[in-house]
Amino acid sequence: MILTKAQYDEIAQCLVSVPPTRQSLRKLKQRFPSQSQATLLSIFSQEYQKHIKRTHAKHHTLEAIESYYQRYLDGVANNGAAPVLLELANEVDYAPSLMARLILERFLQEHEETPPSKSVINSMLRDPSQIPDGVLANQVYQCIVNDCCYGPLVDCIKHAIGHEHEVMLRDLLLEKNLSFLDEDQLRAKGYDKTPDFILQVPVAVEGHIIHWIESKASFGDECSHHAYLHDQFWSYWNRFGPGLVIYWYGFIQELDCNRERGILLKACFPTDIVTLCHSIA
Repeated sequence: MILTKAQYDEIAQCLVSVPPTRQSLRKLKQRFPSQSQATLLSIFSQEYQKHIKRTHAKHHTLEAIESYYQRYLDGVANNGAAPVLLELANEVDYAPSLMARLILERFLQEHEETPPSKSVINSMLRDPSQIPDGVLANQVYQCIVNDCCYGPLVDCIKHAIGHEHEVMLRDLLLEKNLSFLDEDQLRAKGYDKTPDFILQVPVAVEGHIIHWIESKASFGDECSHHAYLHDQFWSYWNRFGPGLVIYWYGFIQELDCNRERGILLKACFPTDIVTLCHSIA
């Protein structure tokens, strides 16, 4: 799904001050029925992450943490089964999984002799049954399963979706009888930064020569695309030549402005691939 900047801005504007809940996503789908669920979810997640980055610091002051922790203690003392942490996160407009991390760290600081390591915290968030307090374990669990944008469950889902699309792209390349090297093969050859696939014989797409293909199971907005250009795409271009980026959930149309410089954007696998064999024939 390719959107104009104006269409994207209209969707993004609807997400201002909207909590990251499945109910919010359903309302967004009702407001924009022509857009796919996957595209809206990707935009929803990316816009919320931008918001969290902008407001992150205010939630990590000593005063804020102590206030949240005391409200947690008061809440569970009144009703330990109620979703105290989840409701607190929604009230202060902070991601539930990140709120769970804050309170878990504060709890462990109070009850453990040594400060908890990051690996210990991450392990407990992945498996709340490891948390030494049953009430807090349940509160953390509620936050993790109800967070659409952050947390170990979301990370696992994103990793699986990314892998699924890479496998799908591999199958499409094999179907077209295109020879390629994948990321693992390239790293075995000593490359550090590599695209998902290098074509051993370049092809042409819409009149542009393509040496490599990168799969992105997300929507390409301005923030993420410019970061990818800086951190990945131009490095690939410098090393391997011009290439193709597939944003499976769409992108902002105006971002596809580097075709002549060697980076082509598509929202699906191209159907008009011209191979060397075709050009000779």
